[in-house]
This record gives sequence, structure tokens and C-alpha cells, in this order.
Amino acid sequence: MEEINIQNKTNYRTALIISILFLGLIIFREIRYYLGGFLAAIAMYSLLKGQMIHLTEKLRWSRGLSASIIVLASIIFILTPLTGIGFLVADTISGVNLDPAKITTAIDDFVVLIENRFGIEVFTPQNLSFLPQAGSTIMQSVVSGLSSMVINSIIAIFVLYFMLFSYGHFENVILEILPFTKNNKSTLRQETKLIILSNTVGIPVVALTQGALAYIGYLSMGVSSPLVFAVLVAFTTVIPVVGTSLVWVPIGISALLSGDIVRGIILLSYGLVIIGGSDAILRFMLQKRLANIHPLITFFGVLIGLAIFGFWGIIFGPLLLSMFLLLLNMYRHDYIKGSEAEPRITATEDSKSKILFRKKKRNPY
Repeated sequence: MEEINIQNKTNYRTALIISILFLGLIIFREIRYYLGGFLAAIAMYSLLKGQMIHLTEKLRWSRGLSASIIVLASIIFILTPLTGIGFLVADTISGVNLDPAKITTAIDDFVVLIENRFGIEVFTPQNLSFLPQAGSTIMQSVVSGLSSMVINSIIAIFVLYFMLFSYGHFENVILEILPFTKNNKSTLRQETKLIILSNTVGIPVVALTQGALAYIGYLSMGVSSPLVFAVLVAFTTVIPVVGTSLVWVPIGISALLSGDIVRGIILLSYGLVIIGGSDAILRFMLQKRLANIHPLITFFGVLIGLAIFGFWGIIFGPLLLSMFLLLLNMYRHDYIKGSEAEPRITATEDSKSKILFRKKKRNPY
């Protein structure tokens, strides 16, 4: 009789899990277009939960009033500026004529100019023929994503309010259903907060600062379409190693090759010292306060995010990829015998490990 009850309980559990997964897939299929709004709410919740606790538990304000004030502040200081930046980028991009024939011709002329001036074949137009298409695809992804940006922002506002209102219960429910050990649940909570901070604060701060510096410099030095190049500088901040040099080096070299030696040297110096230098300074300062995420996660996360979320993907793409790799490291740590993985992906300032998949620290004794 006891075996029958156990079997019935197992069958009931299996049927329940299958039903939950089936209904979850149906729901996800319908709301996948608004996933950015839910991710935005989760990210802001992680950043603003401390303020909610301060208002409700220390100042003894009601949950409804506290959540309303925090949401209102989020609209004014977070969502409105980000949405404005998104539309500014879209307006700038929409004014750029991406005629592949003209771009290819410009590349041909540039290549010939370098070959004639230096007598070497650095690259060929055929090798660079993918650039117009790649640039057009990225820009179209950004612009098309703005059509749902306002809707996702509204969804984020409502979801954030109810998450803040039930902040303790919300986290307990999530942790309760996760099939992790107690230690891994604690690690997941810590890592999630660090990942969200690094992606929602670090990436925008670096991109906006370098983009602003580029715009000021190019505007003052008479570079044509300074806003377009500033936007390109902001986007290239996520590319490892070369980064913004993909923008300011060609601009400076073009000035040199056109015969404007002084202006070319100034543009290259400005790019190297001001734009490039600010990148090093900002990342050094941020790593003191935020966890260090591997640059490849940021780079490929942005590419994935732009395809899924449009403009919001600049932030949420790296966030999703970081969470995927975190769960992968947890699986390796717990279930693969002999694995050297740690159940985390972030590295603090004093950590020398900046590898993509974190390894266990070996015991020297």
C-alpha cells in the first residue's frame, strides 16, 4: 500500500511538472516579445531593493507609498533618460544613408590611398565587403527594437511596482522552486546582483561617457557627422581589445592621408589619450565597486541581445549570457567529477582570475 502511494505521488509530481512546463511554454510564446520589460523590472528591482527596505523597515512607510515613490523616481531618472537616448540613437541612425555601393566605393578609395601612400597591401576591399551589411544589420536591429521599447518600459514600471511591494515574498518564491543546494542558492543571489550591477551600470556608464567625449572632441575639431561617430564610439566600447579605436583610428588616418597632418595628429592623440584613456580609467574605477565580467561575455552578449531585444539588448544580452554561464558553472561544479569550475563567473578587483569559466582555487597544502 505504501509503495502504491509513493508511485501515485511520483506520477502526480511528474504530471504536475509536465503541466507546468506545457502551460509555461504557451505563456512564454505569447509574452516573449515583452521579455525586455520583465528583465528591466528585475534589473531595477535588484538595484532598488535596498531603498525599498530602508523606506519600509527603517522609516516605517507603507509598502504602497514606498513602491510608488521608488517607481516614480525610476521613471524620471532611469527609464526616461534611457528611452530618450534610444530615440536619439534611432534618429541619428535613421538619418544615415547606408548605401552599400557608396560604402564599398569609399572602402576601395581608402584602400587605394593607403597602398599608393605606403606601397603595402594591408587589406583588400573583398575582405571588408561584409562591413556595410554588418553595420546595416546592427543599425536596423537597434531601430526596430525601439518600436517595442515604450511598451516594454510600461511593462517594466508595473512589474517593478509589484515586485517592490512584495519584495520579501517574491525572492522567497523564486529561491524555493530552484532545485539548488542552499550554498548555491546563496551564491546565485550574490552573483545575480553582481552581474546586474556590472551590466546595468558598468556598460552604460562607459559607453555614454566615451560617446560624449567623442562627440565633444569631433564637434570642436570639425569632423563631419560628429553625432554619428559618437554613437559608433559608444557601441564599440563593448568590443574587446580594439574597442573605440575602430572609430577614432580611421578618422585620424583619413585626415592624415588627405594631407591635413596637424589635424590628423590631433584626432589620433585625442582618440588615444582622451577617448581611450577614459576607457581605462572608467573600467579601473568601476572594477573597484563592481564585479569584473569577462569582456567576451559583454561583446557576444550585446550581439545576441541586439537580435532579441533591439536597443535594450545592449544591457540585457550580456545579462542573459552571464546568467547562462553562471548556471553552467554551477552544473559543472556540482555534477561533473573532477571539474575545476567555481559556481560563479564574476571576479573582484583583488582576483587575478579573469577567465571566462572560473576555476577552483587549489589548496596549496
